[in-house]
Amino acid sequence: MGASAATGMQMVAARPCIPACQRMLGSKSVVSAFGRALSTRTGFASCVKTASAGPLISVSHKRFAVRAMSQGAVQGLPIDLRGKRAFIAGVADDNGYGWAIAKALAAAGAEILVGTWVPALNIFETSLRRGKFDESRKLPDGSLMEITKVYPLDAVFDSLEDVPEDVKANKRYAGSSKWTVKEVAETVKDDFGSIDILVHSLANGPEVTKPLLETSRSGYLAAVSASSYSFISLLQHFLPIMNPGGASISLTYIASERTIPGYGGGMSSAKAALESDTRVLAFEAGRKGKIRVNTISAGPLGSRAAKAIGFIEKMIEYSYVNAPLQKELLAEEVGNAAAFLVSPLASAITGSTVYVDNGLNTMALAVDSPTLST
Repeated sequence: MGASAATGMQMVAARPCIPACQRMLGSKSVVSAFGRALSTRTGFASCVKTASAGPLISVSHKRFAVRAMSQGAVQGLPIDLRGKRAFIAGVADDNGYGWAIAKALAAAGAEILVGTWVPALNIFETSLRRGKFDESRKLPDGSLMEITKVYPLDAVFDSLEDVPEDVKANKRYAGSSKWTVKEVAETVKDDFGSIDILVHSLANGPEVTKPLLETSRSGYLAAVSASSYSFISLLQHFLPIMNPGGASISLTYIASERTIPGYGGGMSSAKAALESDTRVLAFEAGRKGKIRVNTISAGPLGSRAAKAIGFIEKMIEYSYVNAPLQKELLAEEVGNAAAFLVSPLASAITGSTVYVDNGLNTMALAVDSPTLST
């Protein structure tokens, strides 16, 4: 592959190219225009005569091929997000998927803005300022990830009118302002004008440890509100300031489609809703703003937030034992997948649920099941 990358790749058609093109497009003039478009827009040369197999040797063979043109001396296929600005909602520490995604985007050159849950804002900003996150801020080139601005955010509330008086009076919200979704989007617009990337990395289920049969209506609706509708709200309010060609991603979990006993309180329903909404939003945001929308179904990670489930370590162990790839799932692997999905390399991918879980989602039988050893 190294040699072919340097000299250019050849792809040989099984049949003469022009007659096939004529059958599809109708005329030689259309074929000619199609060829010019290919060579101009994609870097591929239009149909040229070549041998039916092997290197180009003679025009007399009357076979045709499409040859990938060398693009110069640049090696590899880098993810380049230079000049892009990302807003990541749901970063409150340095050990979750949101942080890993921020690092991956920063490593690719994007400017980073984050939205942090209001009650956690002071601790997060203090830790950043005092250098407690410096080790985990290190990027592959040795530099430190820079967060341009941290915004207070509570994605449960769309506007100030939605905030109950007891929340407004809560001491944990004292000193912060403009933290509803609408207000944050407006502030980002005032500060920077626009963004290119929107990341939803937040979820909450107040009754997550309860079986679904024991979950209250308010607990169920709270899980859906915080974990899935919040994504709709974010995209609804940020879409007007997203540059065409931008992308949005969220994080989901296999409990959306498989039963995970103990992952309750309506959280499985919230994740299912998030995945369904991803497909609908991909259409709506794609048509309205040329924005791509995808979600990553990530495997279990022992983050601080995940520990609220109560048995996250057992979930991680189960994944390690039963997944096709028997290794630890790293947060940076999810971050790298996110960087790809929001990059131009994924320009035709939208409305998808992308699994980053060492393949656990493919398994229908636990290989460590006692029944297999009897």
